[in-house]
Amino acid sequence: MDFATIFGIVGAWGFLIVAAILEGTHVQTFFQLTAFMIVVVGTFGATMASFPIEVTKDSVNVAKKAFTTEDLSAESMIETMVGFATKARREGLLGLEEETDAVENDFLKKGLQLVVDGTDIELVRNILETDISFLEARHAVGAGFYGAMGGYCPTFGIIGTVMGLVHALGSVDDPSQLAGAISLAFIATFYGISFANIVFLPISLKLAANSKAEVLLREVMLEGILSISAGDNPRIVEEKLKAFMPPKAKIAVATEEEGGA
Repeated sequence: MDFATIFGIVGAWGFLIVAAILEGTHVQTFFQLTAFMIVVVGTFGATMASFPIEVTKDSVNVAKKAFTTEDLSAESMIETMVGFATKARREGLLGLEEETDAVENDFLKKGLQLVVDGTDIELVRNILETDISFLEARHAVGAGFYGAMGGYCPTFGIIGTVMGLVHALGSVDDPSQLAGAISLAFIATFYGISFANIVFLPISLKLAANSKAEVLLREVMLEGILSISAGDNPRIVEEKLKAFMPPKAKIAVATEEEGGA
């Protein structure tokens, strides 16, 4: 689980509630079913109209990815690829066949299998780069779905507020009740802005960030697979793959290696 997403969303809502209580506002004032339906259902409907039905059907599964994180990191993947390079250097490419069966990552497994089968290195590159390109495209659609919801949501909040004001001004006979009716009308605007900035936009940005991390991991795998196929020395493979690491991670790895030595 990615607790940063969970704590961020829950914490933001919690602080809003605490702030309302400190201001002396009754929390139940903010629970308006009609405003909720106008904003959330209206936003979802407009977004559904903007994307193919398959994207809408898969939207819940896509959102789940914003609350999870990959177990693998670039550092651990580099270590794994260097291990594969060492075995290939010692036993030949066919020596990786046993290792391939134990690999759980589908992308890595496909790449290693292509290398073991003796596929031309440029063909391996083309196949795996195409895989990465389509992965980015799929992830961009998922992030775009929730980004669109974040864009529509404030607008539907305003629509709900306008509807509430029309109803309040047209149905309230007692001027003393008008202020309360108007305040209730603005609950829709509150819903629109808060759901957009606390739920939908953060999910969209987290999906985009997770996609970049997964693409980076696959690029590490790709470069490692190509280096193994070319018969590079394991040390050369390690140095190539370190280029994908941020400077702080490189320093940490270098420190560990010096300590080990």
